[in-house]
Amino acid sequence: MDPSSPPPEDHVTKSTAETKPSFGQRVKRWLWQKPDNHQNAWKLITNLTPAQRLTFTAAFLGWTLDALDYFSVSLTAPAIAKDFGVEVSAVTGAITTTLMLRPIGALIFGAAADRWGRRWPLIIDIVLFSIINLASGFAPNLPTFIGLRAVFGICMGGEWGLGASLALEALPAEARGIFSGILQEGYAAGYLLATLLNYGIVAQGGKSWRALFWTGAGIGSLAIFIRVFVPESETFEKQVEARKASGVTYWQEVKTVLRTKYLRLIYMIVLMSFFNFMSHGSQDLYPSFLTKQLGYSATQQTVTSVIYNIGAIMGGTIVGYFSQYFGRKRSIIVCAIVGGAIIPLWVFAPNIASLQFGAWLMQFCVQGAWGVIPAHLTELSPPAFRGIMPGLSYQLGNLVSAASAQIEATIGEHYPVRNSDGTLKHDATGATIPDYGLTQAIFMGCVFAGVIITTAVGMEERGKDFNAHLVTNPTTGEAIGEDDIDAVHEEEGQEGVGHKERSSSGSFTDEDKRVEQIEVK
Repeated sequence: MDPSSPPPEDHVTKSTAETKPSFGQRVKRWLWQKPDNHQNAWKLITNLTPAQRLTFTAAFLGWTLDALDYFSVSLTAPAIAKDFGVEVSAVTGAITTTLMLRPIGALIFGAAADRWGRRWPLIIDIVLFSIINLASGFAPNLPTFIGLRAVFGICMGGEWGLGASLALEALPAEARGIFSGILQEGYAAGYLLATLLNYGIVAQGGKSWRALFWTGAGIGSLAIFIRVFVPESETFEKQVEARKASGVTYWQEVKTVLRTKYLRLIYMIVLMSFFNFMSHGSQDLYPSFLTKQLGYSATQQTVTSVIYNIGAIMGGTIVGYFSQYFGRKRSIIVCAIVGGAIIPLWVFAPNIASLQFGAWLMQFCVQGAWGVIPAHLTELSPPAFRGIMPGLSYQLGNLVSAASAQIEATIGEHYPVRNSDGTLKHDATGATIPDYGLTQAIFMGCVFAGVIITTAVGMEERGKDFNAHLVTNPTTGEAIGEDDIDAVHEEEGQEGVGHKERSSSGSFTDEDKRVEQIEVK
C-alpha cells in the first residue's frame, strides 16, 4: 500500500472510537476537576497565620451563637406554647417573624460594612442580638415574645454576610472551599449546642424554657471579647484606597452596581430562597415531628438531633473542601439529588435506628450543599459590595422562605394522622396528632427539585482573586477598582470598564488591565 494513501475506512472509524471519551469518562470529567494548586485539608488548616485564625474563629463563633439563639425557639416551641396557652403553630410565628426581618439587618449592617469596614458593625451586631436574646427570656406573653424576636431578626440578619466576607477575604483562595464549609457549619454547631443545652437545662434540669435564652445570651460575651481583637479586612482597606484614588463616592458605586449587576443579585436571591426552604424545611419542625408524631422521649429526640447535627457538620466541611475539586455548582447538585433520594428514610423509617441514620444522611446532604454557599456567594459578589450582597441575598431568600415551619406545621395540623381504619389518631391527652412527616416529605421533594434547577442554570466563579479587580493608575501608582472606574465613566457618559470583554472565568485578562490603565491615564 502507498504510505501516502489514506488508511482504510474501518481503521479511521476504529481510531476515532478509541479517542472519543466514554460516557463514564465524561461523567468523571464533569465531576472531578482537580486544581493545579490543590493542597490536602490538614495543610490548609494549619498554614493559616495567627490573624487569619483569629478572624475565622470570630466569624465562626458569631454564626454559632446566632444559630444557638435562633434554634432556642424551635426546640422549646411546645413548652413556650404551653406557657402562653397557644398552639405550636402560633409560636412558630416568632420564627417566621425573625426570618422576615433579617433582610433589614443585612441591608443596614452590610451597607455599614462596605462603607466603614467589617469589624465594628460585627461587634455592634453581636452585642445587640445578645441583649435581645436575654430579653426574650423575660417575655410575659406571646405578642411581646414575637416583638423581641422581630428585633432579634434584624440583628441576626447582619451576622452571616459580614462574618463570611471578613473571614473569606482574610483567607487564601485555595483554602476558601474547606473554610467555607466549616464556617457555614457554625450554624449546625449552634443547633447542636442549643439541643444539648435544652436537654440539660430544660428537659432534664427541669428549668423553664426561659433559662435557655438567658444561657445563650451569656455565652455571647465570649464572641464579643474575641471580636475586639480581630483586625480589619485588608481587602476592604484596599477598596477604600481605590475609592479615594478615583474620587468616586460610595453611592456612585451603589448606582453602578445596581445598574450593571442587578440580574446577578436577582439570581442570588432566587438561589438563596430555595436554599433556605431546604434548610428550614428540613430542620425547624423536625424536633416537633419526633416528639408529637412519633412520640419520642426527650432523650430520644436529643440523641437524634445530635446525630443529624454531626452529619450536618461533617457534610458541610467535606463537601465544602471538595467543592474546590468538583466545583461549587456540581457539589450542590449532587447533594440535592442524594438528599431527595433519602427522604423516605428520613421520615418513614420503620424504627428509630434507621430513622436516625436517615436524619444523619439528610443533614449531611442539606448542609453539605450549604457548606459551598459562603464561598460561592462571596465569589459572585462585586468587589465593592462583598459586605452587603452575600448577606442581603441570603436574607432576602430567608424572607421568601420565612413561613417554611409555619406552613409545614399548619398543614400538618390541618391533616392529622389517621389510623388504618380511617379514624383520627389521638395522643395520650386526647388531642389529634399532626401529620408532620408526610408534609415535610412532600415539601422537601419540591424544594430539592428547585435547588437543582436553579443551581444548574446559574454561574460560578470558583477561586476568584478578590484583589484582581484593582488596577494601578500609572500616574500616581495608586490602586483603582473596577467599579470605581465604571462609576467615573458613567458620570462622564462613557461606557464603563465593567461592560468590556472579560475572560471566561469572570476575571480580568492582562489585556483588560492594560486597556484600563490607558483609560485611567
